[in-house]
Amino acid sequence: MNTAATKGAARKPRRGSLISNKAQNNLTIILFLLPAFILFFLFIIYPIVQSVYYSFFSWKGFGPATDFIGLDNYAQIVKDKIFHRAILNGLLVVGLSLGLQLPLSLALAIMVGRDLPGRGFFRMIFFMPYVISEVIAAIAFLGLFNPDPTRGLINAILVLFPGVEPIGWMGSRELVLPCIFIVMTWKYFGLHMLLFLAGLQSIPTEVEEAARIDGANGLQLVRYITIPMLANTIRTCMYLSILGSLQQFVLVWVMTKGGPVNASEMMSTYMYRYSFVRFWLGYGSSVAIIMLLISLAFSIGYLRIVRQPEYLGAQ
Repeated sequence: MNTAATKGAARKPRRGSLISNKAQNNLTIILFLLPAFILFFLFIIYPIVQSVYYSFFSWKGFGPATDFIGLDNYAQIVKDKIFHRAILNGLLVVGLSLGLQLPLSLALAIMVGRDLPGRGFFRMIFFMPYVISEVIAAIAFLGLFNPDPTRGLINAILVLFPGVEPIGWMGSRELVLPCIFIVMTWKYFGLHMLLFLAGLQSIPTEVEEAARIDGANGLQLVRYITIPMLANTIRTCMYLSILGSLQQFVLVWVMTKGGPVNASEMMSTYMYRYSFVRFWLGYGSSVAIIMLLISLAFSIGYLRIVRQPEYLGAQ
């Protein structure tokens, strides 16, 4: 009996060894995560903290920031009508993206995701614009929108009709933002289409077949089967579309630099102009922090909504 007890005691792990193994596991996890945390701190946290610091100064970017002005930069931004226009333009692009870009992407995904002849070719063609650089896309469409009919394809086609004059697309305050949105839609709808295609692959074919047996037509399948079962993918695309619209910079800056007369101004172009054109980096840092707060508030609100019981029950 003493021998059996001795063997049982030998097989039982010691408390000290358990603590030692746990400490080793924690150390291993920390060592693996440490490079990511260092990069996250250097390229995310530190620039944000630095921007917050400089936003309280009237700083031109040369030498140390010594002219402390408190919240004056933020007060000036809130009063600036150009910044108000930038916010309104961003919200308008958000509305157009949700109302036109995403439905177009969903419709194309449903078309090329079915037994459409040559659907592989169409998938490649529709996704190709997303791979192209934003700068190249902006320059290409600047050529298309050129007001000179001998250089711009769109006006060259328009003047073929009697009585039609060339249109200055990029010089019109009413047309410039819709034109930019056309370029944004052409550039990014392929990404959303790809996400919708991935979501369509997860829908069991048995569900659609059962609905067809019950007499559902194509439109009813999309309304009552496809869209409800793509709810998570649709919410993800909405999230990406809203953040991308609020932070859009490259296409707008290359095509119009926020003009004409601030008609296409966005928060990002407003920030860039004051930071790197006029070198009011303290003021530009304040704009960057406001953009961060707007995006953060939207992200937190989005997470709170999708975590509601009704959304969790639908997943």
